Amino acid sequence: MTMLHQDDRPHVVIVGGGFAGLWAARALSGAPVRITLLDRGNHHLFQPLLYQVATAGLSAPNIAAPLRQILRRQKNVTVLLGEVAGIDPGDKRVRLADGRTLAFDHLLLASGATHAYFGHDDWAPHAPGLKTLDDALGIRRRILTAFERAEAEDDPAKRDAWLTFAIVGGGPTGVELAGTLAEIARHTLRGEFRRVDPRKARVLLLEAGPRVLASFPESLSEKARAQLQKLGVEVRTGVPVAAIDDAGVQLGDTRIAARTVLWAAGVAASPLARDLGVPLDRAGRVLVEPDLSVPGHPSIFVAGDLASIQHDGKPVPGVAPAAKQMGRHVARAILARLRGSTRAPFRYRDFGNLATIGRMA
Repeated sequence: MTMLHQDDRPHVVIVGGGFAGLWAARALSGAPVRITLLDRGNHHLFQPLLYQVATAGLSAPNIAAPLRQILRRQKNVTVLLGEVAGIDPGDKRVRLADGRTLAFDHLLLASGATHAYFGHDDWAPHAPGLKTLDDALGIRRRILTAFERAEAEDDPAKRDAWLTFAIVGGGPTGVELAGTLAEIARHTLRGEFRRVDPRKARVLLLEAGPRVLASFPESLSEKARAQLQKLGVEVRTGVPVAAIDDAGVQLGDTRIAARTVLWAAGVAASPLARDLGVPLDRAGRVLVEPDLSVPGHPSIFVAGDLASIQHDGKPVPGVAPAAKQMGRHVARAILARLRGSTRAPFRYRDFGNLATIGRMA
């Protein structure tokens, strides 16, 4: 089934309503194009605060807004709910999972990233990651259920396992999860249970590398470690996780009994990148041209977590400010092509990094 349109304006298809896709759509407001924004969800998600929903600090509506509501006044945009099944770069078509196809004149692929378990996909059911609203709500249920199960458990060893929380990965997401989880146990839930003391919950942050927040300066990594330890988090670095099951984690020669394990250790690019038939980096991201277009396909662009590009000799990080800048740049590149003018290379402006460890930290 093909979707037909009578509108003869150039058709811009944007796959993904995250930071890159939404900022590109908004930057094309008033442009002589028609835009179709495709997303498998109907909301834009503020991913940096997902950990707050996962730890019950915020409710879902605080960090998610309907895409249609955001773009309701932008008349050249149509929002479609759908999942992309494949891309035909040569024929300039996007195939949807329900059989529909969309022809495009310009395509922005901004479908983001998903969890990567480094070849251990069997760990996924035991250690959920945090990328979507459903992930956050699922993790919230796991955390709160763990305290409830501990309250009902008579066996001390089993009770301790329910009160042990292991976060795998010491990047910003892992650090924020660990710090907030420790605060929940020591402050939020204090006095709410009769048989267990939530303050005795054990929170571990497991990082295979030598330090947490490896993308930050070393002095800030040390400060983060100190802040986490002050909150009661056990920080373990330098030893990779060897196994994960429903009863705990194997860390080198040490077995940790933990009924709640959360994954914050790695991401992989959307598999849609493989449909483009162009070189990818080790994480599956597209090695884009300087203007964020796909090699050999000047009308196809990639932005956000799916794009691999260098800035001052280092990869542009997969963070919200970078995705927003990429989205706006793609919009400018499309307008430049419509005018027949030269497309400028993308220049990333680094505004710095932020990780919230706990209250006032």
